[in-house]
Amino acid sequence: MALQQDLAAKVCALPLKRLPRFVAAADCAYSAGDESVVAGWVVWDVERQREIESATAVRRTTFPYVPGLLSFREAPALVAAARKLRATPEVLIFDGHGRAHPRRMGIASHMGLLFDCPSIGCAKSRLCGEHKDPPAPRGSHVPLTDRGEKIGRVLRTCRGLKPVFVSVGHRVTLDDAVKVVLRCCTKHRLPEPARLAHILVTSVKNELA
Repeated sequence: MALQQDLAAKVCALPLKRLPRFVAAADCAYSAGDESVVAGWVVWDVERQREIESATAVRRTTFPYVPGLLSFREAPALVAAARKLRATPEVLIFDGHGRAHPRRMGIASHMGLLFDCPSIGCAKSRLCGEHKDPPAPRGSHVPLTDRGEKIGRVLRTCRGLKPVFVSVGHRVTLDDAVKVVLRCCTKHRLPEPARLAHILVTSVKNELA
């Protein structure tokens, strides 16, 4: 926790020079008994709306499950899988939070600092903060606030589906983070590379069973 507080001061929100064409998303799954972490990346071509590359890695779990300390549990496997990628993505999306975290240092911020790459947290559930429900239309969003600080946005990516929680990871503004997430969402709630990364790691996890 002390390390997270120190690292949080290094996170910056910078506007992207341009909206990215190549976006990579990461996800993790756990083997039965949580003995191993399966990490996966999918690189997505936003313009052509297709996957161009994927990679996975399996590492033994060495850190316990503690809410708010996800990056310490999953980072070794995520780094190992990322090293297998040939493509160089312009932005990274994580199934987790960035600044929408009690210490403003979720996995998207931690990994963004580690890779020194623009990164976005796009989570399915809230870790901290308060918000109202966003309106029904796609693209609608409301602030996510914690103790008077705006830490993210609750974004409706598909009409009729639950919203996602978008926050700055590193080297991206909240406005740009929302734009990137929406550009990567097609017919589903989650950005397409994140959805595909989830399918990928689930498949590998099932093979380990």
